[in-house]
This record gives sequence, C-alpha cells and structure tokens, in this order.
Amino acid sequence: MKKIFRIVSVLEGVSYLLLLFIATPIKYLAGNEMFVKMLGMPHGILFLVYVVLAVMLKFELKWETKKFLIILVASIIPFGTFYIDKKYLRD
Repeated sequence: MKKIFRIVSVLEGVSYLLLLFIATPIKYLAGNEMFVKMLGMPHGILFLVYVVLAVMLKFELKWETKKFLIILVASIIPFGTFYIDKKYLRD
C-alpha cells in the first residue's frame, strides 16, 4: 500500500502544481476557465485518495501523530508531497 501511496502522492503533487501555476494564471490572465475545469476534478479526487491512504498507512505503519500531521499538511503546500516522498516514504 505504501507504493500506491507514493504514486498517488506524486500524481497529487503534479496535479496541484499544474492547477496552481498553469490553470489558475490562465483563468485570471486570459479569462479561460477550461484548464481549471479540466484539472480541478482529477486533483480533488487525488487529494481525497491521498488523505484516505495517509489515514490507512498511519495505522498500518504505526506513524506517530506528528509525522502523520506533517504528511497531511504537505498535501496543501506546493511541492509538499515531493518532500514527503523523499523524507518519509522511500526505504
């Protein structure tokens, strides 16, 4: 399950960066909402899967609360999931 979480973590991070740094500027600078609509739903689903898998792994891997909270907060910080992958998920 940890491998699946790593994959979801990277996908969630990429979708967040695309939404934040490409789709949102296009929406506000060019007035084109197409990219936000196209990337918003997949990012939302990946975010929810990330949180659910993090909760499941907390119990499976017996993460302490501090580590678990850092992993959750990282999902809302740009590039945060990549840091989590490097620091906590690689063996």
